Amino acid sequence: MTARTISISIDRPYAEVYRFLAEPDNFSRWASGMDATAELTTTPPNEFGVLDHTVHLPDGQNVYVPMRTVHNGAGTEVLFTVFRLPDMDDAAFAADAEAVLKDLRVLKGLLESGLGD
Repeated sequence: MTARTISISIDRPYAEVYRFLAEPDNFSRWASGMDATAELTTTPPNEFGVLDHTVHLPDGQNVYVPMRTVHNGAGTEVLFTVFRLPDMDDAAFAADAEAVLKDLRVLKGLLESGLGD
């Protein structure tokens, strides 16, 4: 599958960003694609910043999402990989990537304003 990794720098300490993202209940605070009917399976807490998760959609589809946090000086880089699903045309894939970037901007604003505490 075609993939695109989108990243954003967050001016907050790595441990703080990872801790916030490792809590599945926080996804609905920044990820617009997470509605009340979707279930989430997440990677167990780990020392490597891996936040991979699988979104279980109501139609039975499971979408695997690789996600990472890495140290970036005194802040954190969040990396989110989007895969082009088999039924996606170019426009849908671009729209999906744009939606992820928008969500990551919401995450950045949330954490940098202290609302993630």
